[in-house]
Amino acid sequence: MAVDLHVHSSASDGTAAPGEIPALAAAAGLTAVALTDHDTVAGLTDFLACQAQYPDLQLIPGVEISSRDGAREIHIVGLFIDYNHTALQEFTAAMRRERMMRAEQMQQKLSALGYIVSWDDLCAAGLTGDVPGRPHFAQVLINKYNFPDTATVFARLLKPGTPGYVPRNLPDPATAVKVIKAAGGVAIWAHPFSSRNNINNYIRRTLKELKIAGLDALEAYYPEYTPTRTATALQMASEYQLAVSGGSDFHGSIHPDIQLGRGRGSLQVPDEVLEPLKKALQPKVVIL
Repeated sequence: MAVDLHVHSSASDGTAAPGEIPALAAAAGLTAVALTDHDTVAGLTDFLACQAQYPDLQLIPGVEISSRDGAREIHIVGLFIDYNHTALQEFTAAMRRERMMRAEQMQQKLSALGYIVSWDDLCAAGLTGDVPGRPHFAQVLINKYNFPDTATVFARLLKPGTPGYVPRNLPDPATAVKVIKAAGGVAIWAHPFSSRNNINNYIRRTLKELKIAGLDALEAYYPEYTPTRTATALQMASEYQLAVSGGSDFHGSIHPDIQLGRGRGSLQVPDEVLEPLKKALQPKVVIL
């Protein structure tokens, strides 16, 4: 049986409503699904309210916190969190305010380049929450200015080094880990083998540092991973005595090639990962 422990909804930059995620997970035959929206826990109430409808599907409250280590952006997923925890609520609220300021700056930059993006445009592009992300801007540019696809928009306007890009002010990864641990969650380094992080020595050095901060697990199953990368991630998790996790990074129609629970069709996150992750909830010493 399979699980999906990395899923996004319209509460951040996905297109499916939080309350729709359990039905999609059940249809995919999963035994557990976690909602891990970017820097927000706003969708978790509606998501968890569906538990009684799906007694054979475990619904797990989560979050994905963005952080920065030098030039690299690192995402830390938290699972089994107490999403009402005061410090977590305050932390994610501050991050959403920062996201909103960034969105306004992107609007201004794009306007100066001749691309007008209004709030109505963003809503028409799939925004249902209160903070638009780059995928929403990309969809507006496709809709209004005839860009062929999201990849082209990012390559020309929205990735680092392009004229419409606005960097984010992000916490360091250790802070993200500690916020998740304070909220009673399991802290997981998401997709460590990204294009900017794919240096084994860097990953090993960072794993050592984050484990000291309280990191519990490494995301070993991910749609962009080759079998070799998955094997390397599993080996590193064993080397550093970390649990493993995985998920599709589902965003709905914004990334139509990624299916919940199956990624691009071949993803299989075994449900055996759940028990070690739950064991990681047991209190441990965290060096502050």
